[in-house]
Amino acid sequence: MDTPETLFARNGDIHLAYQIVGAGSPDLLLVDTWVHHVEAVWDFPDYARFMRRLASFGRLIHFDRRGTGLSDPVPLDRLPDLDMQVEDAVAVLDAAESTEAAVIGLNDGTLVAMLLAVGHPERCRSLALFATTVAHTHAAGMPMEEIDEVIEVMTSGVRAGRSGVEFLAPSRVGDERFSEQLARLQRNSVRPGAMGHYYRQTMEADIRDVVPQISVPTLLLNRSGNPIVAAELTREAASLIPSATYVELPGTDHLAFSEDVDAVLDEIEEFVTGARSGADPDRMLTTLMFTDIVESTALAAEMGDRRWRDVLDRHHLVARGEIDRFKGRVIATTGDGFFAVFDGPAQAVRCASAIVDAMGRLGLRIRAGVHTGEVEVRRNDLGGLAVHIGARIAALASPGDVFVSSTVKELLAGSGTTFEDAGEHELKGVPDRWRLYRVAD
Repeated sequence: MDTPETLFARNGDIHLAYQIVGAGSPDLLLVDTWVHHVEAVWDFPDYARFMRRLASFGRLIHFDRRGTGLSDPVPLDRLPDLDMQVEDAVAVLDAAESTEAAVIGLNDGTLVAMLLAVGHPERCRSLALFATTVAHTHAAGMPMEEIDEVIEVMTSGVRAGRSGVEFLAPSRVGDERFSEQLARLQRNSVRPGAMGHYYRQTMEADIRDVVPQISVPTLLLNRSGNPIVAAELTREAASLIPSATYVELPGTDHLAFSEDVDAVLDEIEEFVTGARSGADPDRMLTTLMFTDIVESTALAAEMGDRRWRDVLDRHHLVARGEIDRFKGRVIATTGDGFFAVFDGPAQAVRCASAIVDAMGRLGLRIRAGVHTGEVEVRRNDLGGLAVHIGARIAALASPGDVFVSSTVKELLAGSGTTFEDAGEHELKGVPDRWRLYRVAD
């Protein structure tokens, strides 16, 4: 699935970024937490997998709340209350030409989702809510100074580059890549000052007197060991909403997408569509690019640790810049190389050639490989035979060369890109012999 186009709805003088993913009926409106960025979520494999499966249920609409992501920033003294955020959600539905949607709320986004169902029941077909509370810590009696302490701990962690994974996703503690991706999404989504506002708003909210007015079918989900919104808080919310269904899942994570996500999605799918299709292996067709520095170990020994670190920092900066320029997405770094994916082979080949040329000017010899194939989308990574093929092709390239598979060459027929036959090769661990091509200068 290609990254969707970002569109903008308007509510007064504020522009709200949103995307439409998938097609068919019903419409689904995702009201996420304020840590959301309509484009950056696709660079987070765990989150992207969650979104793709939601989009398989119908036409998914997701958006950045006011003051977050790609929506207009607003001064700290004009950050929105919950009622304003409800009206922003209605503006997004209007822009997407959705008259009625199954509303899916996550974490503090459940507050907006529930108030949307109360204030605009005609726009809500149903509610499916994860980690819901109608009255958080302040309403339950936490002193104001303790709220201030919690807010300071969380916002200071983000300012320092920490993700808070130990609170948000205990099951992923020790998974450094997941933690880095979560921290990056947080930085892209919300400013530290606004983060404090949204934390306080969530913790001080008390809508216990309002939710009994919800008249649409409602599903509430939580995990038994959620450390931020305890399961008993979600059970309390279910008891206040007429005809609500509560499902408690095993686990510890506050984030819907970080732990046994298919169990969450199975419940939502059955509730929204009336059936469970089951989680098919999540696969997509994409173009993969691998690069690495030739003889990096020898270079590191020759330069010494400090100088080599400076060279690697420059290498990473330049390579990331070229990948961004050609609209690629970095999946992993290997210390002296990159694994990135692109929507099409032309961008990948041009990017690989640009990196080789740029590194040559820095005195580094780079080799690169490009392949197009179907990959498996795993928790926070991509896998499958196509990944192995791409890595093996890069390893066979000579210094300063970009090698591609015959698949890439055939896809670029008529594009103006020229190739030289590099012969047939055995790719370690891959069946058959593969004909490879060198991108001509």
